Amino acid sequence: MLFEAKCQTTAMGSMPHGDIGKALSLALDMDIPFWPQLPRITYSEDMFVQFARDFPGVTIDPANEKIEFHTHKFEEDLVQYTEMLSHPEALTINSNTSLSYNRFLEIELDQYIAIRGHVTGPINLGFQIIDDDGRPIIYDDDLRELLFDFIQRKVNIQYWQLTQKNRNAFVWLDDPGFWWVFSSTTGYNDVKAKHDYIEFLSGIDGPKALHMCVNVNLPYLFDLGINILSVDTYQLETIPKEYASAIVDFLEHDGIICWGMVPTESATLNTESTETLSNRLTSLWESISKNTGISPDQIAAQALLSPARCCLRNPQQAGPDRIKSHDSCESSRSVEENLVERSFLITKEISAILKHRYGF
Repeated sequence: MLFEAKCQTTAMGSMPHGDIGKALSLALDMDIPFWPQLPRITYSEDMFVQFARDFPGVTIDPANEKIEFHTHKFEEDLVQYTEMLSHPEALTINSNTSLSYNRFLEIELDQYIAIRGHVTGPINLGFQIIDDDGRPIIYDDDLRELLFDFIQRKVNIQYWQLTQKNRNAFVWLDDPGFWWVFSSTTGYNDVKAKHDYIEFLSGIDGPKALHMCVNVNLPYLFDLGINILSVDTYQLETIPKEYASAIVDFLEHDGIICWGMVPTESATLNTESTETLSNRLTSLWESISKNTGISPDQIAAQALLSPARCCLRNPQQAGPDRIKSHDSCESSRSVEENLVERSFLITKEISAILKHRYGF
């Protein structure tokens, strides 16, 4: 890695804000800023929509908020898609894809220790796109191979664009779809997924970063060949010994862990404070140290900090009896925006505490 983590901050890409400028300002206030996705403004900002575009066979239906895939269209699109691959810039994010990406790139960003982009992971997207028979395209060997190649290209073009603004750029893959590969009901298992992902990551330019907001076996994730892992740490009550050993091995190979300790839903966040969350995180680090011998100082030196996950819907505001009116939607957005802003603020406060504690 070209930068030192040292308890610096970043956050999730998807944000509930309706004001682009405000969302960008919040993102730029983190130690490692990022371009925001704003699906509350328009369906085209949805992360699946942003990265499903241009895949042969896919049609975006904004009126019904659906991503459709049709085999006959795939066959029609394939020749044009193959020709497009000789022009990598054709796969870049543009103003039709993202409201914030180009604005982010217009900002002076070289003063930050690093900057970050994001792409939905191929497994996640592969489970979301459904074929004519009602099956996720991840189950089709040929489509899956093409999809992994497609997302790899999306990551690399974004990475090289970001490095023009800051040499310490990286792009993380948001891939909670891994949860499904451990399910007994899926036709695509963890063994096959691991093989595919290792090969996929080998073709990724720059640091290989993975974001996970679901509880997936940590040793399994570390074995994929990543350099940075972002995890929802708040859901981890304890660190099992096998997890602790895997974490230490990852850190000893210069890995960075982004610890998502600050919850982003009201019922949980209202029970916590900067002090309780910073103490909870350092307790986890001390537990790892006790079980492995690694010092908490080293864990902290290779730690980034973030909210636990994005907040596009607050469970406390989304019950079955909620009246679906314009006013209630505006109220919900206001609540969710405030939650994200609180979680960002607390993340920065925890960072300040830990930087002081560990002498950064």
